[in-house]
Amino acid sequence: MVVQPPLLEAVIEGLQEVKAHGITVLDLREIPHAVAAWFVVAHGTSRTQVDALARSVEYTTREKLDERPWGKQGLGNGEWAILDYSDIVVHVFHEEARTRYALEELWGDAAIHSIEEVT
Repeated sequence: MVVQPPLLEAVIEGLQEVKAHGITVLDLREIPHAVAAWFVVAHGTSRTQVDALARSVEYTTREKLDERPWGKQGLGNGEWAILDYSDIVVHVFHEEARTRYALEELWGDAAIHSIEEVT
């Protein structure tokens, strides 16, 4: 992947901190009328992990860059949490919900980059 903005790096770090699965970055910058420059998609294997992943992203972006999401949805429900940082929208799914919604397929025109999982 090309040089990443610091906020994107912090989002990925927050996800890796809590062992996110399938971290994928969709580069939407070349897509006309896209709602953001990047989507970051990841999943957890339990409702607790989904919530922990979203909170870890919030914590890491705040601590490293003093960034807070403009909006957030789904925290605490354990199925799908969204953190909107304007140019970067983070989607944290429960594994089953990720398969059902298939965001990577919906945005198939985007350049898609997989991030290695930290073990």
